[in-house]
Amino acid sequence: MKENAQLREKGALHPLKQFLQTLFDIRGDMMSYEDIDAMMKENTIIHGSNMWILMLAILIASIGLNVNSTAVIIGAMLISPLMSGILTMGYSLAVRDLNMLRRALQRFGAQVVISLLASTLYFWISPLDDPTSEMIARTSPTLWDVLIALFGGIAGIIGNTRRKKGNVIPGVAIATALMPPLCTVGYGIATLQPRFIFGAFYLFFINTLFIALSAALIIVLLGVPKHQTLDPRRQRKINRTVAAITVFTVIPSLLIGAYTVYSSYMEHNISDYLKTEFVFSDTQLVKSSFDMSDKTISVSLVGTPVSDETIARLENALVRYDLDDYSLHVMQNTVLRADEVDATDKITIAIQENTISELNRQLEEQQARLEELESSAAAKLDFGEMARKAESIFPTLTGCCCGVIADESGEYIILAAGMTRNLTPSERAVLENWLKTESGLEQAKLFLSTK
Repeated sequence: MKENAQLREKGALHPLKQFLQTLFDIRGDMMSYEDIDAMMKENTIIHGSNMWILMLAILIASIGLNVNSTAVIIGAMLISPLMSGILTMGYSLAVRDLNMLRRALQRFGAQVVISLLASTLYFWISPLDDPTSEMIARTSPTLWDVLIALFGGIAGIIGNTRRKKGNVIPGVAIATALMPPLCTVGYGIATLQPRFIFGAFYLFFINTLFIALSAALIIVLLGVPKHQTLDPRRQRKINRTVAAITVFTVIPSLLIGAYTVYSSYMEHNISDYLKTEFVFSDTQLVKSSFDMSDKTISVSLVGTPVSDETIARLENALVRYDLDDYSLHVMQNTVLRADEVDATDKITIAIQENTISELNRQLEEQQARLEELESSAAAKLDFGEMARKAESIFPTLTGCCCGVIADESGEYIILAAGMTRNLTPSERAVLENWLKTESGLEQAKLFLSTK
């Protein structure tokens, strides 16, 4: 009886086991080993069409980064041919084909050089030279980028080895983001900013390495036959080299990731501390800041001054928020007595007093900026002569006047005038370029009105 029950249990479990095997079968719709090998060999061949597509994709991605357009960047990643070469490098490692690996590296190296040249040239001639948030996001890779590349590479090689490709490859290209880091490196080279060069190239190297390694792992799991059997000593040397490169690549991302987690944790604790502890009936917290390097929290209070005992209590409360190594700096404002002015006016006066030092600082900065402008080349321009030239060169303009303005992005040559007719976009562009050339400034603005 007992044996029959055990057999019935095994028979009941068998369909479930079969279902799970079918559900997670990685070889079910796989291409033949010969077709996979032929595809990977094809990926090592340099085609002129691929290089043209690569350059165009790089230029599109560079424009997307330059104007901070996520949609344009995604479009560039979809048409980029970089992924196939990386998967081939992983495949050649798994099947022990060093000649294929060498050819794949040559093709990939040529693609990287062409990409850097194209992106550097674009950013060198682009008038928009300020870094965008899309560029800055590619300069600090973390452990999460390693995981994205690892999982993306697994999905990519599985999708590439299927008889029906589906939409896996475009999705992997977007997720692993090979193009934007390369373009950001080009921006760093064009503007001579090491932070963008090394930070973005590190992200690109992470993506390349872990996509290749994950591809090699899946090829081994798929049981693709090896092309040759290497000498055990040589194989160990290759394994040690790959392991060393992997470890040294991961370590910086681990440190950056740990700092990111730590920073987020401390910011959350400081925010909770300020929201919970700085609640008073007659006093308001109007400004707060913190410095994690100096481990200081600075606050500005307006209203009835808090006592030394209250400040001591606030300092002791830091321990409860895991901020015991932070110091608290409290700045309070003196306000009129309650019998001299109502509460609303009291808060208003205190806030005004609190901004005096900030206004003085801004005034000093503006004064320094004005002195800088007076000593710049723009101060030596003859704006009257420039306005007369503009009217003679562009007859549609009347009543021209020129000048220079400046903001945080730099100096602008401006031209204000009336028009006998509206200028076309190309005519406006010609006028702006003439102003830049005539003044020697890199930015120009037009203020035109139709008479």
